[in-house]
Amino acid sequence: MDVENIKEIINAKANLSTALGMEFLSTPEADTCMARMKVDERNRQPFGFLSGGATLALAENVAGVGSSSLCPGCACVGIEVSGSHVKAVCEGDTVTAYARLLHQGSTLHVWQVDIRNSAEELISQVRVTNYVIRHT
Repeated sequence: MDVENIKEIINAKANLSTALGMEFLSTPEADTCMARMKVDERNRQPFGFLSGGATLALAENVAGVGSSSLCPGCACVGIEVSGSHVKAVCEGDTVTAYARLLHQGSTLHVWQVDIRNSAEELISQVRVTNYVIRHT
């Protein structure tokens, strides 16, 4: 999935993605996109671990980038995010979110997002539902 056009939109203004240090990546698969985020002072808990909220934000944002790539000119907004965190990540590590499209309807997209640490261990598994708003 090519996300280059969406990256231009994201990087044009300050937003949550840039504030938390997310980097979005294109993939050769048409139903998959990725994002990376270094665990640092922008997205960690006071104890030095990746915040669960930042993890869910990463998942929602990568799914939003994916839906926006599939529907140019539309506004794609998250309407449901549900996740399970299974392993902690320490400051200094980098996590990668692998988002795979499970359902692409005309108004709803459902994504499965697996987030892994630099050792490729599963950190969190998140399901994201996006609502696609078509401009008339």
